[in-house]
Amino acid sequence: MRDSLRAAAGRPVRFFAMQLSAPALVLPPPDGPPNRVIFRSWTDHFRPTTLAFLAVHAVAIAGVIVFGWSWRGAALAVGMYFARMVVVTAGYHRYFSHRSFKTTRWFQFLLAIAAQSSGQKGVLWWASHHRWHHRNSDMPEDVHSVRRNGFWYAHVGWILGRSWDETDPRMIGDLTKYPELRVLNHAAVSQLPTIALAVGCLLVGGWHGLLWGFFVSTVMLWHGSFSINSLAHLIGRRRYPTTDDSRNSLMLALITTGEGWHNNHHHYQSSANQGFRWWQIDVTYYVLKVLAALGLVWDLRRPPRAVVTGPSPA
Repeated sequence: MRDSLRAAAGRPVRFFAMQLSAPALVLPPPDGPPNRVIFRSWTDHFRPTTLAFLAVHAVAIAGVIVFGWSWRGAALAVGMYFARMVVVTAGYHRYFSHRSFKTTRWFQFLLAIAAQSSGQKGVLWWASHHRWHHRNSDMPEDVHSVRRNGFWYAHVGWILGRSWDETDPRMIGDLTKYPELRVLNHAAVSQLPTIALAVGCLLVGGWHGLLWGFFVSTVMLWHGSFSINSLAHLIGRRRYPTTDDSRNSLMLALITTGEGWHNNHHHYQSSANQGFRWWQIDVTYYVLKVLAALGLVWDLRRPPRAVVTGPSPA
């Protein structure tokens, strides 16, 4: 069911007194953008963005070595990690990529800003590439396939290279109509939420807060997020016979607030909950339920019973 991105229509999206319809997700024909090269060479990955990526790692590691280990700092880093992971999974993934729930336009904007504070580029860029991934999961055109290009390319290499720099507007026609999201997706703007978070950590917690609350938690967040592109196609069990290598893993679900039920997700992509069973822990979905109770989001999509009880792999 790789190509079953469900319609996101239904109730209109509210923005104060303005009513905006939420159209179905209609993706372009399967042929990709012209002249896109899936994988060039590792030498193509050494550029300023790669240096910035490595610098964040270096500062986090060097800072802990120079200033010493701190249990209070580690607790701050872990707390920030899980808070930011929920925002990444609820915002980038379940809302912007799959439209698995609805919200107001102002809260949509806040979700975009909060998600982009993770340093994973604009929500339009993120959603367009993720939808392309689902269309071509573990096929030659996939953005990040362990099967095709190996673990490290699927984990981090693809995001550092030039091949996938551009945002394909054909994949995100339901999102590009919002000018505020287009502004946030601009290269000169997309990292401003990340910088704002770093400044906030510095102002609130000083150098200690900047090191542990921002740098350490950001490195953790990156690799936690990226593990779904790599490890979730390598370890775990396959409950459903999808056409890719997606797997379910409790360990990955715990460290990614629910994203580790990856085979479930590839089986039915538009669900707001990725843990289909009561015992499949999905913290992001629990947070969405709280937000729904507060009236900030609504129409959380769940898989039909027939989907949940669907066939197992042969």
